[in-house]
Amino acid sequence: MDSRTHWEKIYGEKAPNSVSWYRPHLETSLSLIERVASRDSAIIDVGGGESTLVDDLLSHGHEDVTVLDVSQTAIDANKTRLGKASERVHWLVADITKAELTQSSYDLWHDRAVFHFLTAPNDRVAYVRQAARAVKPGGHVIVSTFGPEGPTKCSGLDVVRYDAESLHREFGVHFRLLDSSKELHQTPFGTIQQFLNVHFTPNVSSEV
Repeated sequence: MDSRTHWEKIYGEKAPNSVSWYRPHLETSLSLIERVASRDSAIIDVGGGESTLVDDLLSHGHEDVTVLDVSQTAIDANKTRLGKASERVHWLVADITKAELTQSSYDLWHDRAVFHFLTAPNDRVAYVRQAARAVKPGGHVIVSTFGPEGPTKCSGLDVVRYDAESLHREFGVHFRLLDSSKELHQTPFGTIQQFLNVHFTPNVSSEV
């Protein structure tokens, strides 16, 4: 089963609050974004799924928000939930490793729980190249993955766990590590997952 088929199945069969990564609001993501993004910053939420982060970004006055996900079902669910407000969002249905993103088009790249699903090295390289190309000089990349003590599988798929140093190695010469933190996420089932949040900025001396 390819990635798109897998996630269409997940979003087609499960309610938004019945997946392990669900939170009513992504408070940590919102806080990290608002530290560095202005109201007119171009923001892309990579692998937004059915997350309410887009709702909160709009309610906080952010005017240039893109949500990308491999699942059309997830994007449609977001549009339905937002109603008229969905017209204020740019929607992209694509695999982030293959998406056609305009160069230097985003001030901030946000990803909660996509990168750790990329178990193939070539997919990780493709992802980093996408971020390096699409984020403006002086922009920001916020990536959240499972931490060193996080799960080894999620949604029936293997994942890769990271600490700040190993995740920075994946992003290589393209990005400079600014900050990192860990948090404990309580799933809807009452279990605890360790997440790692990392903040990068593009290295102006690197070439894509």
